[in-house]
Amino acid sequence: MQILDFSDLSTAQLPAQPLLIAGANGTLGRAFQRICAIRGIDFVALSRQELDISDPLSVEKTLTRYQPWAVVNAAGYVRVDEAETDFRECYRQNTTGPAILAAACAYRDLHFLTFSSDLVFDGSKLAAYVENDTPCPLNVYGNSKRLAERDVLLRMPQALVVRTSAFFSHWDEYNFVYAALHAGYRKQAFEAADNVLISPTYVPDLVNVSLDLLLDEERGVWHLANQGAYTWADLARLAADMASLDTSFVVPRSMQAFGLPAARPAYSVLGSHQGNLLPSVEDRLQQCVSEVMTTLAASPEEESMAVAS
Repeated sequence: MQILDFSDLSTAQLPAQPLLIAGANGTLGRAFQRICAIRGIDFVALSRQELDISDPLSVEKTLTRYQPWAVVNAAGYVRVDEAETDFRECYRQNTTGPAILAAACAYRDLHFLTFSSDLVFDGSKLAAYVENDTPCPLNVYGNSKRLAERDVLLRMPQALVVRTSAFFSHWDEYNFVYAALHAGYRKQAFEAADNVLISPTYVPDLVNVSLDLLLDEERGVWHLANQGAYTWADLARLAADMASLDTSFVVPRSMQAFGLPAARPAYSVLGSHQGNLLPSVEDRLQQCVSEVMTTLAASPEEESMAVAS
């Protein structure tokens, strides 16, 4: 596959049944709803309260009611550090739930897409990880995703499992780039790790390409991340520079200095032997930064700060 031009997406021969999206209120769930609306893909999006993916009865009732052609699992436990102590809930949401969905989809002959993480790797390779590299997670969250990959593909070998990493987007405030620009805009110090390398991933790209793979009936493990390798501190400085902010507000620190409960790999850059389907980080970051800065400038909170100063 080639890198896609999302300005001219085909919606020909879309299934008449809806796409079922689990995890409607999360970053991925909201992004899928937005992209599906743009592309003219009929969908039903359900919150965790409406669909408990770890409850087989809830899953069965939902699939019977909506009769989807495919299921996208955008639900899951995302608090990496809390997972170290809240491990039962993490495994329930990240391992048990996807496996139950996969089994139900396999039984009904539905397509199924679920997401995994760069944190299934331990960083010892020191070169971009590709799909057939052996997972070896350092923390509970990563292990929950590793086990989910295994259990999903065991129950449904034709399932699509997308590993991805380090979201950024202008569609919500809950990501690293938004937080960094917010701090820089307000001239506040922003600490960021300078000794780990990651693959930043632009959420609209991730969702668009994942949908294309699903529509193309692709299967197995795929890596989807924008091209480029950055430390968190480098990413913050690059975003600030694109926003014409003084980058001195970025304070580089080692990951160890943060004292986080969950260990992180020093290197978790994602590559792919299936092809690099997403554009460069720089290409998408410029668009994201422009939108975030416009939002910050228009925010009542920021306007009141400007008046006060």
